[in-house]
Amino acid sequence: MAVNAAGTRLEEQWRDILAVHARTMCEIDRVLHPHGLGASDFEVLDLLAAEAPAEGDLCRVQNLVGRVHLSQSALSRLIGRLEKDGLVERSVCVEDRRGVWVALTRKGRDLHAEVLPLQREALGRMLGD
Repeated sequence: MAVNAAGTRLEEQWRDILAVHARTMCEIDRVLHPHGLGASDFEVLDLLAAEAPAEGDLCRVQNLVGRVHLSQSALSRLIGRLEKDGLVERSVCVEDRRGVWVALTRKGRDLHAEVLPLQREALGRMLGD
């Protein structure tokens, strides 16, 4: 019986985590929508800003795969949309033709800086004490 009770507690804890995640993602989507971004779009821009902080810095797409909650193909499609919007640029890795580099454009850096406080405020509202 103790195993069932422990399993039930874990299940409830897991569902609570998922609910907080879903509510937080929806709130971030809501505040970023007027700027043409969703939560996943922002997450990629934010990771790129951290991984490649200076203009012209590059980040391998493979380095982002394990850090975003998207499949590799979904991440590739998202980066394609960001590229179409002029927020990132992609290039092939000359050392490894299978690799792809991605970099924030000036437009991407400016938009990231503009919406960063909005995303952080949303996180504070949803996850704060």
